[in-house]
Amino acid sequence: MKCVILAGGYGTRITEESYLKPKPMIEIGQKPILWHIMKSYSTYGINDFIICCGYRGDVIKEYFEKYDSDSWNVDLMDTGENTMTGGRLKRIEEKIDNTFCVTYGDGLSNINIKKLIEFHNDQKTIATLTAVHPPERFGILDLSGDYVKEFHEKFSGESSWINGGFFVFEPEIFRYLNEGDSTVLEKKPMENLAKENELTAFRHKEFWHPMDTLRDKNHLEKLWSSQNPPWKNW
Repeated sequence: MKCVILAGGYGTRITEESYLKPKPMIEIGQKPILWHIMKSYSTYGINDFIICCGYRGDVIKEYFEKYDSDSWNVDLMDTGENTMTGGRLKRIEEKIDNTFCVTYGDGLSNINIKKLIEFHNDQKTIATLTAVHPPERFGILDLSGDYVKEFHEKFSGESSWINGGFFVFEPEIFRYLNEGDSTVLEKKPMENLAKENELTAFRHKEFWHPMDTLRDKNHLEKLWSSQNPPWKNW
């Protein structure tokens, strides 16, 4: 199974570091957060990666030119500096021929990828996202059972669920990515999938944390320095 990682954004909320490198290359414990994400998937036997590059994609390419991993097959795709999330995904459509994983290049979790994929296969929907409990700044999902009934971005509260990434998609997802490079995966495509009962949510109640700001980075660094970083499963 392939894992697509969206790694082309500007990282405007963490400019202290992203002016030099793309956000997925910001280091936690002297390793890019991108590496941590890939290690998590690799633990579950997923070693075939497509990385959607954009802003400062040269930094990612340079890293993997030097990185020695016999177990990883890494396909670096230039998907444009200003392309939105859905547009980046659409650009790699020809690389996909079966069920595949997708995630953001800036979030860590101890999610059980095997159980996520099994859940998706059981639901038989086009798309599954991982629902997590949010920090206050995030929008919310309206869930009914295992289905996402509404997908919208507005503040709710700590008891709500949000989209934490860690998706599993069927190739049919590409039919919903029809606005070119300006397609925002989290807007109309997800909203339409939800309306058609084709979007399910895998609830993850344990560790999940994004790296949007320098404060987030420092928090993840502190966790990594502890004896048991919560996302480390290798």
